[in-house]
Amino acid sequence: MKKYMPYLMSALIFTLILFSINHLSYCKGKSSFLAATEESPLKKNAESAKAWEVQKSFQDIYELYKDRVVFISTEQKIKTPPHPFFNDPFFQEFFGPQIPRSRTQKRTGLGTGFIVSEDGYICTNHHVIAGVDSITVKLNGKSFKARLIGSDERTDIALLKIEPGMKLKPVFMGNSDDVKVGDWAIAIGNPFGLDKTFTVGVISATGRRDVDMMGGSESHIQTDASINPGNSGGPLINIKGEVIGINRMIYSQSGGFIGIGFAIPVNTAKSILIQLKNHKKIKRGYIGVQIAPLSEDLAEQLGLKTTEGAVVGQVMDDGPADKGGLKPGDVILMVNDRIVKDISDLVNTINNTPIGKSVKITVWRAKAKLQIYIKIAERP
Repeated sequence: MKKYMPYLMSALIFTLILFSINHLSYCKGKSSFLAATEESPLKKNAESAKAWEVQKSFQDIYELYKDRVVFISTEQKIKTPPHPFFNDPFFQEFFGPQIPRSRTQKRTGLGTGFIVSEDGYICTNHHVIAGVDSITVKLNGKSFKARLIGSDERTDIALLKIEPGMKLKPVFMGNSDDVKVGDWAIAIGNPFGLDKTFTVGVISATGRRDVDMMGGSESHIQTDASINPGNSGGPLINIKGEVIGINRMIYSQSGGFIGIGFAIPVNTAKSILIQLKNHKKIKRGYIGVQIAPLSEDLAEQLGLKTTEGAVVGQVMDDGPADKGGLKPGDVILMVNDRIVKDISDLVNTINNTPIGKSVKITVWRAKAKLQIYIKIAERP
């Protein structure tokens, strides 16, 4: 046995050397397979750097708004009528007349809101809280009972109040008149109860009308940022971190998001929220006229180059317009130097103007511009 020992030791050493070589080759191959040794060719690319900046902006906006957007849950008690079986003659023949009892069921709902003041005022949609018995606001893991201050069905805006016992972080209001097609659009909300979901898209259109499936003729911002059930009442935010709209509804034949969502312009919401806080209801202005759209033929006859504006049909006797000097046949072109696009635009502008305020109205009369001043009155 001793004479074979040197051979055995040599064989053992040779085997260990082969194993070590194979193991090193395997590890080297494994390392090459799992991790590239070179940097991505796009890492230092200038275009990638710009994309990185945009991505960082999105992350910053989320951090800025995660404590400013709230989760809203509602509860409503609904009485269901008794089953008609109780009134069936066959049933009554065997069991005698019964006193059918209605049943009370609880219906729950979800929505989103955002903080508009440090002391706990919250904006959301009217349809989120309409007809409910209780409203709960969840913020940073805490739940608060909310009180309805007021709501406006026409614009679909509601104002809530909670008592947080501390200063809250309000959102930063933007100017929806500055929104342009192609701008970044960011939605934060609670779709299907998924808290603080962050989605990104662009502004697809502005001034969308006749899209309101809930009634009303208010202008809307259209976006392809993903909006789903539960997003209602949440903010639509621009790349500067400003709220430009209140997410309201989607257009869908299936009930799911297909890239067409609508938001209420924040400028519309501002005046509504102020009125709800001060009066708990909306006082809408009027000037006492009947108006009609400006057709191409009529515009040409009157010497106008566009169909922007609204034609005055009748003027109410002794109304604000009559007192201000507005006459039938006038074409209202501007209100406070803001162009009137159509009759809906004029109605919304007058509606949202504070009661008692005088506005400068530019009209087209006898192929010339004329400026008159009308004091807004409260709609009867």
